Amino acid sequence: MALGLIYVDADACPVKAEIYKVAERHAMRVQVVANSFIQTPRADWIALTQVGDALDAADDWIAERAGPADIVITADIPLAGRCVKTGAIVLAPNGRLFDENSIGLALATRNLMTDLRAAGEQTRGPKPFTPRDRSTFLSALHEAILRLKRRVSP
Repeated sequence: MALGLIYVDADACPVKAEIYKVAERHAMRVQVVANSFIQTPRADWIALTQVGDALDAADDWIAERAGPADIVITADIPLAGRCVKTGAIVLAPNGRLFDENSIGLALATRNLMTDLRAAGEQTRGPKPFTPRDRSTFLSALHEAILRLKRRVSP
């Protein structure tokens, strides 16, 4: 199995620059997926796919393509769940790893919070993104790439 791509759910991703930096260091290709145009560095190993503004269009595009040789970067928990099922390594922009052991609780918590908000409960939004989150993400992405390279090496 050959080394795959880093798929980026890019519309609200705060760590795109970090992804490009780490991917270049490890000679990995990056597939940026967004609902609208996003400026990306001009490099032959970075591709942008603009999927339009249909609900979940970017999620569907990524989930249909990601597999065991790939890494997916997303804060979208349902997308993370779909990609974990395909065998992809999935990271949140804060460095949190979604895997078979953690995705069930993450999905249950997300669904509970959605139900509470629908019932009129005031809930806090996500925590602000911090420099520590950025640092944790950099380390997690580096480790994910190393794990992926071990997985796909002959």
